[in-house]
Amino acid sequence: MAGGDCFWVWIGVVVAVGVRRVVVVTGASQGIGAALVAGYRKLGWGVVANSRNIGESRDPGVVAVAGDISEVGTARAVVEAAVGEFGRVDTLVNNAGVFLAKPFVEYTAEDYAGVMGVNVAGFFGVTQLVVERMLVQGDGGHVVNVTTTLVEHALSAVPSVLASLSKGGVQAATKALAVEYAGRGIRVNAVSPGVIATPMHSVETHAALGGLHPLGRIGQVGDVVDAVLFLENSSFVTGEILHVDGGQSAGH
Repeated sequence: MAGGDCFWVWIGVVVAVGVRRVVVVTGASQGIGAALVAGYRKLGWGVVANSRNIGESRDPGVVAVAGDISEVGTARAVVEAAVGEFGRVDTLVNNAGVFLAKPFVEYTAEDYAGVMGVNVAGFFGVTQLVVERMLVQGDGGHVVNVTTTLVEHALSAVPSVLASLSKGGVQAATKALAVEYAGRGIRVNAVSPGVIATPMHSVETHAALGGLHPLGRIGQVGDVVDAVLFLENSSFVTGEILHVDGGQSAGH
């Protein structure tokens, strides 16, 4: 080929060999998000990491973009940072999320706006921009949405209608987008965790929370990272909701 460029071709998708792959991770300042950044960096990927309060990274392979992903301006800044610094976007991990558990009748208008803003508007805005960019690139891509197993397995002990409403919508959108863009080489999957040991849960609650899972223990951030990277490397998987919940979604 002209200029000595080398290409692999499969399933109608053309990918340049040697081009650095790039992932956008939202909710990336701590917990699962920070672990995802580290996981993709170990693979040599360039990373654009976003959260409200994220600081600058000392790693030249990581670009941090601070801001609320529910705001269109932040979503646009994230994609512009990826293209400006690395020239492309290959994967988006929609990890940012707000979880607020309280009885249904006690939710306020502010609660509703906050949860739906991040979990739905945040997902919608950045995903639309990333998919648009992937279509321009013309060599496919991957979107992974982090949801919750409570969507399919509600618990009376954890009343969380707003989580089910918002993340349930994202799970439905995962399948719809997977089908819509399969012919363009863009895969869309979701990881649906149970309770994971993050700063959100104090250590003294871990034993009790572990009892929500048939495996009898709380999950670790590495379990979620492994699931996301499994999907990343599974080129024939799209529209999948991968449960990482210690068996919770299967029943009790």
